Amino acid sequence: MGEGTRILLTIITESAIESTIVRDLDQLGANGYTITEARGKGSRGVRGSAWDASSNVRIEVVCDKPTAETIATHLRATYYAHYAMIMYMSEVVVFRPEKF
Repeated sequence: MGEGTRILLTIITESAIESTIVRDLDQLGANGYTITEARGKGSRGVRGSAWDASSNVRIEVVCDKPTAETIATHLRATYYAHYAMIMYMSEVVVFRPEKF
């Protein structure tokens, strides 16, 4: 088992659009993702922890750089104007890079 470098794309957004984002990820080449509850405070105020329409989710995708850039470009163009969303990318070392 080796290791390799991939990109971790983190998306924090409204849980109301989670299923739509997941559909986009599948169509844009993500092999998988992890979704967790997210709460905090930002420019749109305090976001609670209840799993309802006003809560946030954190979606993490580990993939190659072209896929991460394609996903980020699409999400910015499609959702940034109408939904609370932030994204960031980090370079990560993963084990079993063939899975990503």
